[in-house]
Amino acid sequence: MSRIRDKSPPCVLTIAGSDSGGGAGIQADLKTFAAFGVHGTSAIAAVTAQNTRAVTSVHAVPPRELARQIDAVFDDFAVAAVKIGMLGNAATVRAVVRALTLRRPAIVVLDPVMIATSGAALLEPDAVRALRDRLMPLASVVTPNVPEAEALTGLAIRDPEALAAAASALRACGAGAVLLKGGHLPHGPVTDLLVDSRGTTRYTHRRLALDAHGTGCTLASALAARLARGDGLRRAARTAVEYVHGALRHGYRPGRGRLVVLDHFWRMR
Repeated sequence: MSRIRDKSPPCVLTIAGSDSGGGAGIQADLKTFAAFGVHGTSAIAAVTAQNTRAVTSVHAVPPRELARQIDAVFDDFAVAAVKIGMLGNAATVRAVVRALTLRRPAIVVLDPVMIATSGAALLEPDAVRALRDRLMPLASVVTPNVPEAEALTGLAIRDPEALAAAASALRACGAGAVLLKGGHLPHGPVTDLLVDSRGTTRYTHRRLALDAHGTGCTLASALAARLARGDGLRRAARTAVEYVHGALRHGYRPGRGRLVVLDHFWRMR
């Protein structure tokens, strides 16, 4: 005889683009939520045609339909955290800002997706300012990589000192904290930098000799999941970084392209 749980797991909402290849975007987010034992819900901001070789098309979901998806989730679920990924254009950014301003979720993790691993642009130029000026101040944590941080700050990031300066500049834009990913720096181990009201924390791990797909989506989703489960920010960030590194080490190539897809359930195997 089946038995329904007395207590449901926390609910986390991802607002992002869909990846038809299953390695990034909404698909990666939901797999990550499942791996961390939270209930994943979604609002799809864009539909992409992509695989491990390329992004061949991007179709933005009309802002009104995106808002309806977000409303449907908040009207029925107690959303503990929101993770935001690919938004695509300024109208979509504005729709998300309106929804967050109305709903006021306690935790917002913003991954400012701009360019796919394949090189395809995923955020229109006029949306960068809207994201920086209107959405970042609503974020508990923003999780850019180096190229995204350069686009948002105008700074050139070539070394660890510049990484720290960019993280501080991003936090000055209004985000509660910044987890700046250092994987695009060219040499040595990978260092991710967390800057919050308590100071700076560094998370360092061995650089892996591979090109992967969906790491940024997965890191932000893991961070949102752990925060939703009650972790403090520094513990949640460390857990998220370690999870992505393990998923990379156990990754695989399901397609004919060079990109590795993360194994989101590596800890269970």
